[in-house]
Amino acid sequence: MSHLYLGLISGTSADGIDAALVEFPDGTSARGLQLRAARVHPWPAALRERLVALGQGGELTSLDELGRLDVQVAQQFADAALSLLDDAGISPRQVAAIGSHGQTLRHRPHGDAPFTMQVGDGSVIAERTGIATVADFRRRDVAAGGHGAPLVPAFHAALLHSPDEDRAVLNLGGIGNYTLLPRVGTVRGFDTGPANALLDAWCLRHTGEAFDAGGAFAARGRIDDALLARLLDDPWFALPPPKSTGREQFHLDWVRTRLHGGESPADVQATLLELSAVTIARALGAHQPGTARVIACGGGVRNPQLLARIAAHLPHARIGSTDAHGLDPDFVEAMAFAWLARETLAQRPGNLPAVTGARGPRVLGVAHPA
Repeated sequence: MSHLYLGLISGTSADGIDAALVEFPDGTSARGLQLRAARVHPWPAALRERLVALGQGGELTSLDELGRLDVQVAQQFADAALSLLDDAGISPRQVAAIGSHGQTLRHRPHGDAPFTMQVGDGSVIAERTGIATVADFRRRDVAAGGHGAPLVPAFHAALLHSPDEDRAVLNLGGIGNYTLLPRVGTVRGFDTGPANALLDAWCLRHTGEAFDAGGAFAARGRIDDALLARLLDDPWFALPPPKSTGREQFHLDWVRTRLHGGESPADVQATLLELSAVTIARALGAHQPGTARVIACGGGVRNPQLLARIAAHLPHARIGSTDAHGLDPDFVEAMAFAWLARETLAQRPGNLPAVTGARGPRVLGVAHPA
């Protein structure tokens, strides 16, 4: 059996499909893995626009549209995998399996019929690539009473736990989330709220740029304390873990209802950045105040303004990137879904019940043979 696995994910921001080809060592341990190749595959503009609109609570026009989107997203994921393998000079026959997260359209883990919905049919990916594909990772955890998210903490724990210090892994994607790795004790994890999602959306609306490169737009503004207070007043921030969220909760209409009118766009950007930093810092202070090291990954690592504000609110923790631990911060989540595919095919659980709230460990995902 090949030790090469390929992970695919498009996150909350839907800013591209991250693809990572990972080589795992023999045995069950993930330590010693190597990232063989990685790339970001762009979405077609019209498809991305529709996915973003649906992720923010937009309504599907019909079941036919849902069916088409399921296939169209899968086709793009398959193309991302094949393009990566072509770049790397690797034959699909050398890859044991693909782990595909899909694209989230809805995440509703509460209520009398909790569900989470990711599109990107694994059968289409397997057929188009000729590689066994594991998809639909989140729904089994939700069926077991969990949130189905976050799922990456098990991967973080396998690679970044230390017996010498309390650590936290901070993913700065569209939504922020923590994996708490105490020296001794239970691994925990949860979403903190928006990280880049609101920053990207506000920046696109007011500058035409898809993201705030280097935090320059936010740096031109001043924090509006009154607006920040109104944003922080949302009851979601006070919920205890397990907790998860997405673009359906935090979107530009959510921001708009808290504006008084006349605010400078740059000031709003600076305030949204501060919202991310404050909620991230408060969450760590509430749930692991003795954290010595915060290890960050995700697109927000490239925003020095965001990292500086997080550091200002966490003066007693050392903040750095997963780069220092041999993990490319842009592809940690894609690597995690390669690992999850490996765990699924070995019939090992991929969730952490203390993180998701599920009734117990579960083997995740649905396998589609090549």
